[in-house]
Amino acid sequence: MTKYRIFFSAIVSFLIFTVPASAAEQTAPANDEIQVTDAIRSLFAAATTDNLDKLHAVTTSDFYAFDGGGRFTRDGLMDLIKAAHAEGKVYVWTVNKPEVHISGDIAWITYLNQGSVTDVSGTKDMTWLESAVLQKEKGVWHIRFFHSTRLPDKK
Repeated sequence: MTKYRIFFSAIVSFLIFTVPASAAEQTAPANDEIQVTDAIRSLFAAATTDNLDKLHAVTTSDFYAFDGGGRFTRDGLMDLIKAAHAEGKVYVWTVNKPEVHISGDIAWITYLNQGSVTDVSGTKDMTWLESAVLQKEKGVWHIRFFHSTRLPDKK
């Protein structure tokens, strides 16, 4: 009987000390997924308000984007957006149905951006398929690459 008690005690001790660790490991990726999605929302918030400092805070120094048929640095992308705002355009961007994948300090996200563009002619609903690659630096997710493809208008 003593052998069984020792064995049973060893199993119970193992479960007590390993189950909480496993649970903590499972919640860390969920928190990272939220942070990755929030980084994209922060990019949109920076672009909406022409806030270059906020854009710099959420992107890596070597960030670039493929958008509107061109390649842009983070400053170049902000210049493009500011020019559109100066023409009176107002953009609404969203993050819908995000799928986040994480491997160490690298993450990628894909999502549907259902938004709109408003100008002097009115508001036009638009949808984009978008993706981004992020890198975790000092515990914070930063966008390293962003890609946007506009879907054709529905007929």
